[in-house]
Amino acid sequence: MKAPDQLILEFEHRPSLSGEDFLISDENREAVAWIDKWPNWPSPVIIIHGPPGCGKTHLCEVFRARASAVGLAQGFSQVPGTDDRTQAFVFDDLDRFMGDTVEEEIFHLYNGLKTEGGYLLATATAPPPQWSFATADVRSRILASPSVAISAPGDGLIAGLLVKLFKDCQLAVGSDVIHFLVPRMERSFEAVRRLVDALDRQSLTGKRRITVPLAREVLAEFQR
Repeated sequence: MKAPDQLILEFEHRPSLSGEDFLISDENREAVAWIDKWPNWPSPVIIIHGPPGCGKTHLCEVFRARASAVGLAQGFSQVPGTDDRTQAFVFDDLDRFMGDTVEEEIFHLYNGLKTEGGYLLATATAPPPQWSFATADVRSRILASPSVAISAPGDGLIAGLLVKLFKDCQLAVGSDVIHFLVPRMERSFEAVRRLVDALDRQSLTGKRRITVPLAREVLAEFQR
């Protein structure tokens, strides 16, 4: 039996703390560039924003691996130390937690980072001007911080993710399957992972190769 034609796409890979590869594309290249510039940032805070599933959390993991950064969350108590070591922090989905209590913590953290020379990488769904701020001091500091958008993955990146994840699962999938799925599926990293997992399970359960007919069946289940 002839093996299915493989679709080969070239992307730069950036490993995260978890060991997973992050595919660099036009949609996220500027955000990756900011991480590469660390610690030569013009501000103690850098904000990456974009829709769910665009890879913000994965980039946080990349930054944690690069900068030995500490993850923060609502109610955090970590503050930059007073020694001469570089301090780096990550706050994923910061815009979801804005409010009086968190904003006070962010205010003190920002001032501590500026004084001690530390850094914070924050992510958000919406760009900072659209956040609901409770205090003018935090608003002014956040809006003065550089921010960069990641857009939803385009066709090229979706195809690249499909190829990578099928390969990771040791699944031989033809280029016709990739071309069928790309224009019909949800545009997010998480959707790609869920779809590949579903195709893998269905292929094993039904003892079928992953072909366009099987892809059509699984995709139909996702869209119900």
